[in-house]
Amino acid sequence: MSDPSEQTARVARLFDALSPSYDGVGVDFFGPIAEGLLDAMPPSAGERWLDVGCGRGAVLLRAAGALGVDGRAVGIDISPAMAAEALRLSAEAGLGTVSVSVGDAAAPMVVGPFDAVASSLVLFFLPDPLAALRAWLPLLAPAGRLGIATFGAVDARWRHVDEVFAPYLPPGLSDARTTGQAGPFETDHGMERLVAEAGYAGVRTVTGTVAVRFTDAERWHAFTWSTGQRAMWLAIPEGDRPGIRAEAERRLASYAAADGSVTFDQAVRYTLAVRPA
Repeated sequence: MSDPSEQTARVARLFDALSPSYDGVGVDFFGPIAEGLLDAMPPSAGERWLDVGCGRGAVLLRAAGALGVDGRAVGIDISPAMAAEALRLSAEAGLGTVSVSVGDAAAPMVVGPFDAVASSLVLFFLPDPLAALRAWLPLLAPAGRLGIATFGAVDARWRHVDEVFAPYLPPGLSDARTTGQAGPFETDHGMERLVAEAGYAGVRTVTGTVAVRFTDAERWHAFTWSTGQRAMWLAIPEGDRPGIRAEAERRLASYAAADGSVTFDQAVRYTLAVRPA
């Protein structure tokens, strides 16, 4: 069994390396997923929000804009570089109510209570998701809201492209869209049961679909290097990467539209709950 502290450090190193290009290669992915989460649990002016694993701020900055000058938006991320990017982007947007710190999503060292705790595409990276959810519960005010975004079913066409990586991947090393399909993350019911076991009430699921469009194969390649999928590329010997890329692009071409673009559907699950009053 892997050491949880090493797993956490490995995730931090990966996202430090990703921070310059993460969510910045011209593919709408994290933004629409964040918007879906906020649609499912709309922020209200004056509320206090915590974004656990905030990354560059896809949820955090959008929430802050709705919270207004009397609200507060707090983000934490295990990656110092990601936290710095979120701060930079919040300053550029003139969002003076945002604060960001480096911290472990498994045990956030922040002062509550918060009206809402949000976490997008993070929980499946944690060594013990149930323990993390239990650690988040006392950060919420009574009747405060929880919202978690995880992945639903993977588009079969996208899976077909990703299968080119499979022969090179050691156990446990997969893209989050794949690792997010095991255990409690496999079904709506599994996620609901996990959240309820952590002590939350009113657990329910909202689902959505994001159309992920790559203008061409080059954009797909840039996207894979700008997300957690980079770890899959790094697992392939450098000399083998050109051949893997060529095969992936051959598969992509089989799904291309007349203009050369490829669009895959990504199902997203939003698990919602409240802290018991």
